[in-house]
Amino acid sequence: MSFVTRFAPSPTGPLHLGHAYSALLAHDMARAAGGQFLLRFEDTDLDRCKPEYVQQTLDDLKWLGIRWDAEPLFQSEHLSVYNQYVERLTSFGLTYPCGCSRKDIAAAMAAPQEGVAQAVYPQTCKARSMEDRSDTDALRLHMDKACAALRGTELSFREVGPIKSGLHAIDLERLISDVGDIVIGRKDIQTAAYFLASAVDDIRQNITHVVRGIDLFDFTPVQVLLLHLLGHEPPLYHHHALIRDENGKRLAKRDDARAIAVFRAEGASPTNIRSMVGL
Repeated sequence: MSFVTRFAPSPTGPLHLGHAYSALLAHDMARAAGGQFLLRFEDTDLDRCKPEYVQQTLDDLKWLGIRWDAEPLFQSEHLSVYNQYVERLTSFGLTYPCGCSRKDIAAAMAAPQEGVAQAVYPQTCKARSMEDRSDTDALRLHMDKACAALRGTELSFREVGPIKSGLHAIDLERLISDVGDIVIGRKDIQTAAYFLASAVDDIRQNITHVVRGIDLFDFTPVQVLLLHLLGHEPPLYHHHALIRDENGKRLAKRDDARAIAVFRAEGASPTNIRSMVGL
């Protein structure tokens, strides 16, 4: 089996030790397998993503000794592609327009974070039809209909990482009750939400192995569902442990003291960084 993986940061801040661990691990695994390592910038949040963070990420990764096997993919340059997939799901009768507040939509579109519960949408707009769609509406996946379309299909994904190794069956009823009708796109800013854009790019980049933090494990069933709706089998998943601070808290981009750029400025070497993250 071929091995193609990716590192997919959002350029909303500097890379920290946790990012370095994930990127190095994926890169090492790809090289050991004679496969490919790809770089993807998940930069559809046009307000928070900055060019200076893109350049800093490129510089930090090169300094760490990481090399990618194709030009980096910038999601902001492919918004029309994601919209085609949004419209495809719409053509299946699986979406509805949502006019809830911009603040609520922004929260729903954000990439998931550890320790932050994804609130289940209260279905305020669920009775609306697509004929009632306006330019400012978000589009939500009608999870009940999506799951109904896949009943009889054996939905599962295989985890090859050491923490939750094995085959994981997906409970469709839990997707309805615990995840609900996720945002998959918003017309007025011509972008797709995190879950859909990430799934689409795994298809487009022929990803065979997703290497990422264990904080994203519980969101994997959503992406597997989307992949099946779009006619694709899921890749293999390797969810790794997180790099945490001295209090056991997951590192975030606001932890500038642990930014790779800071360690570089203080004279650390790439070997030092590998040692710090246990590689």
